[in-house]
Amino acid sequence: AHRLQLLKGHLEAENKIAAMAGSPSPLTTHVLNTGMGIPASNMALNLYRKDPSNDTWSLLKTGTTNEDGRCPGLITSQMFTSGVYKIHFDTAQYWESMGQTSFYPYVEIVFIINDPGQKYHIPLLLSRFSYTTYRGS
Repeated sequence: AHRLQLLKGHLEAENKIAAMAGSPSPLTTHVLNTGMGIPASNMALNLYRKDPSNDTWSLLKTGTTNEDGRCPGLITSQMFTSGVYKIHFDTAQYWESMGQTSFYPYVEIVFIINDPGQKYHIPLLLSRFSYTTYRGS
């Protein structure tokens, strides 16, 4: 019964976050601390889009992962267009907040959006000395 109550609280919190965010973002991320087997909460991140006319990056969103390692509301469907994007994860600050050091001070994942009508999920699986990512759905 206690576990069901905890699960219910978690689901209600996720529903509340989704409702506050409005329509779901077509781009999502999820950061997992694989070394400890937990979500990477309170990690700062920035979302950028590359301007093809001058090859510079434009900051679209600054955020922080929640308790589940997610950052809801990264971008609206209206702002999500074809192009080159990157998510910059501040991994040094995250590890320092846990009293640890890391080999990678930050991780940047650069990706191309060809069809903004699709949903894109960019997970980051992270430990102090390695990371991996893939295109999820």
